[in-house]
Parts: sequence; structure tokens; C-alpha cells
Amino acid sequence: MKQDFWEEQQYIKAKKRVKDIKAFYTHLSVYCVIIPTIIFINLTFEPHFHWFWFSLIGWGLGLFCHWLIVFGIRLLGFEKNWEERKIKEFMNEKNN
Repeated sequence: MKQDFWEEQQYIKAKKRVKDIKAFYTHLSVYCVIIPTIIFINLTFEPHFHWFWFSLIGWGLGLFCHWLIVFGIRLLGFEKNWEERKIKEFMNEKNN
């Protein structure tokens, strides 16, 4: 009974993770389509003022934050159990 509950919880977590990854790639795809369109419109109709930078940088920061939430925290090593891992790492250093 406990094993079934644990497996179900793992499945729910994995499903959420896949949903988060899919949402990030959707966000990235939309960015890659819309930003060049905005650049084209800007350079075609108002080439003397490059206002596309505001969209490119602002949305790019939002996209970076989305990446950080989905992938970055894990890649940087700050997931849930990072404190325990660091404590063990420092304890092992002291023993050596």
C-alpha cells in the first residue's frame, strides 16, 4: 500500500516536471518566432528608432527566468537537498 502511494506520488511529480519542460519549450518557440517578426516590423516601418530592443531584452529576461525555474536551479545545484549534500561534502573534506 505504501509502495503504491509512493509510486503514484513519483508519477505525479514526473508528470508535472514534463509539463513544466513542455511549457518552457513552448515559451522559447513563441519567442523565437515573435521577436524576429517584431524586429522586421520595426526595421521596416521605423528604422530610425530600434524599439525592438525593449521587447527582445524584456521578454528575454522573462524567458531566462522561466529557464532558471525549469532547469537552472538544478543545474546550479540548488535543488531541495542541496544543503544536505553540501554538509556531507564539507564533512568529507574535514575527514581528509
